[in-house]
Amino acid sequence: MDTLILIIIGLVAGPVLGGLIAGLDRRVTAWFQSRQGPPITQAFYDVAKLLGKEKIVVNQWQILCAWVYMIAAAVSVALFFAQSDLLLIFFVQAVGAVFLVMGAMAAKSPYSQVGAQRELMQILAYEPILILVFVGFYLVTGSFSIEAVWAVDKPLLAKMPLLYLALGYALTIKLRKSPFDFSTSHHGHQELVKGVLTEYSGPYLALVEIAHWYETVLVLGLCALFWTTNVGWMAVLLVGTYMLEILVDNTMARMTWRWMLKRVWLLGMGMSVVNLIWLYAG
Repeated sequence: MDTLILIIIGLVAGPVLGGLIAGLDRRVTAWFQSRQGPPITQAFYDVAKLLGKEKIVVNQWQILCAWVYMIAAAVSVALFFAQSDLLLIFFVQAVGAVFLVMGAMAAKSPYSQVGAQRELMQILAYEPILILVFVGFYLVTGSFSIEAVWAVDKPLLAKMPLLYLALGYALTIKLRKSPFDFSTSHHGHQELVKGVLTEYSGPYLALVEIAHWYETVLVLGLCALFWTTNVGWMAVLLVGTYMLEILVDNTMARMTWRWMLKRVWLLGMGMSVVNLIWLYAG
């Protein structure tokens, strides 16, 4: 019964928290750019407006892909709140990410095709990082269970600092922040804006946006696991990390996919491997 309650809380709290974070992101970004910005609840207004629009799709396959992407994101957050297995959460969110790409590939639009190809490159960049981070949790706790992570008596950040820095690469990509926002950029100055989502509109674009809210909560939840011994310091860690992401997003230009793969694989995976060797030897 407790597990069911946690799952329900995750399903409800995921989009609520994700939407509020998206709204706060816009306000802070506006502050960085010396403008007023929209209200914090603007993200909810945008999704509500999309849900009320006419249902127009290029083909029926996009409908399935949008629903699978959203359901996979919701299930992954529900499993996280239920303190399930990290590997199970990884595979569930990976299925959703693949279906998002398949939905974009189903359209003949060159913008959608290019966006899908770039999204695949991003998946290849951050998925190995997530796996190595989960291996780090296993080496410290002896289990892939989130429940085991919550049972530790010392912050994992002290033992896994390089893995947390590596997770920052995955966080930047999943949040679609510069310099890794070349598949679904939200900046008007990019040469390809919302590439992978070009052919989505109306209610199905709303599903994709809700799924992104769930993913935001999931990746921030993974960051929270690095400091589970004190809620206050956990909040400081999350706020500091997200503010840094916004700062990076507003101060860095988008790079090429080759630059992304080189930096993420060499630096991100390099730091991860060094930290794993340290954990294993210790």
